[in-house]
Amino acid sequence: MPKGTMTIIVSIGTWIIIAGLTILLFFVEAILTIILFPFDRQRKIIHSQCFWWASAVICFNPYWNIQVSGLENIDRHKTYVVVANHQSLGDIAIIYKTRMQFKWVAKESLFKLPFMGWCLYLTKHIRLSRGKFGSIKKVYREAAYWLRNDMSVLFFPEGSRSKTGNMDKFQNGAFKLAIQEKIPILPIVINGTKEAIPKGSWLFKTKVNGKLTVLPPIETQNLQISDFVLLKDTVYRKLEGLI
Repeated sequence: MPKGTMTIIVSIGTWIIIAGLTILLFFVEAILTIILFPFDRQRKIIHSQCFWWASAVICFNPYWNIQVSGLENIDRHKTYVVVANHQSLGDIAIIYKTRMQFKWVAKESLFKLPFMGWCLYLTKHIRLSRGKFGSIKKVYREAAYWLRNDMSVLFFPEGSRSKTGNMDKFQNGAFKLAIQEKIPILPIVINGTKEAIPKGSWLFKTKVNGKLTVLPPIETQNLQISDFVLLKDTVYRKLEGLI
């Protein structure tokens, strides 16, 4: 059988499995939301269902081999502004492997996807409507609310997936927010996943040896809002040095 044909067959099979797991995740989350609504207002139990989903998605993808390190740098009793570089659509599944509780800032189009988008609603992630007046301010108000209620927030400060695998420039918002709320930054480096789900393609073509590394947190207690550029540059250099 030609290699191209095999790639198509394997990719179709893998997407069927991912779709099935996502549909299952939605129904599990929906049932738990109804049962636990009065008791789980932050949707922590709902969010934790994404952990088995992510593990299964990675396990059943024959092209993915993912390693996670640095988990000792996460204090499960602390709240963080989590910042990670963004190489692939599969990055969020890989980040779920940290088993952290967080809300992540996702573009509005993802919320419109059947089942996956519905899961984002159920877990109360933060919707970013690009190009809409006031959306950015709303995102940061919502993020600040979660941080003040002991819930970490995840940002991809590049704004979108890198086209080259190299990091794009960081936007300012996450770093200003961390200083404003006096919340430590938790840097996460994702490496080697650019071809995990190639941008503009649905085919799994390349064996991916991805690695996620959690770096030690960076405190912001003694920083002023005017220090956000220094903080941003510090985090950028730390991540860039490991890619």
